[in-house]
Amino acid sequence: MLSLAIEAAFAMMTLALLLNLWRVVRGPDLPDRILALDTMYINSIALIVLYGVQQKSEFYFEAALLIAVMGFVGTVAVVKYLLRGDIVE
Repeated sequence: MLSLAIEAAFAMMTLALLLNLWRVVRGPDLPDRILALDTMYINSIALIVLYGVQQKSEFYFEAALLIAVMGFVGTVAVVKYLLRGDIVE
């Protein structure tokens, strides 16, 4: 039963990732594309965690945590660049 739920979650998260990719490519303006990229980080984290649950391995949770930190830092850097034109003051 759990394997069926994990497979359904994989399918839904993959669909969400593809829809976010479509928004990155066809976004009407730059903030929408940045938001779609940020959401892609979150979806990739969810996929990695689901894979870790499926494989019963704790290694994937650490990888998901690293992607979360890098995604946050990357989003902050891009937004800061858009607002000020420079990342480091």
